[in-house]
Amino acid sequence: MRILVLAREAVDAARVRAGLPGEDLSDAEVLVVAPADEQSTLQFWMSDSDDAIAEASDRGDEVADELRSEGARARTETGEADPILAVRDALATFPADRILVFGDEELAQQVRNSVDVEVTAVS
Repeated sequence: MRILVLAREAVDAARVRAGLPGEDLSDAEVLVVAPADEQSTLQFWMSDSDDAIAEASDRGDEVADELRSEGARARTETGEADPILAVRDALATFPADRILVFGDEELAQQVRNSVDVEVTAVS
């Protein structure tokens, strides 16, 4: 199974497993997409995204490390600040079977409306 994890926050392997009942992470190929959220409007207009990119990269690495400890083949990708765009970009090179969105049912619905992949919201 190929799983795209949209990591707008750090999540542990237990939360990922909760979104995949009956699935074994050791059989999974996982792409962790961590959007580089801009910190402020000023940073956005000044194109000062270095801090946001570094934070997203660290967050993605943390999630991927968690998943690798469970046997998953996981890698990370820092995505655009817009999570929908980040997911679409990732799907261009990673044909996921399922997308997991954590803690945001509204965002999960927006992703469902934007892509043709099963999307699971995990609280």
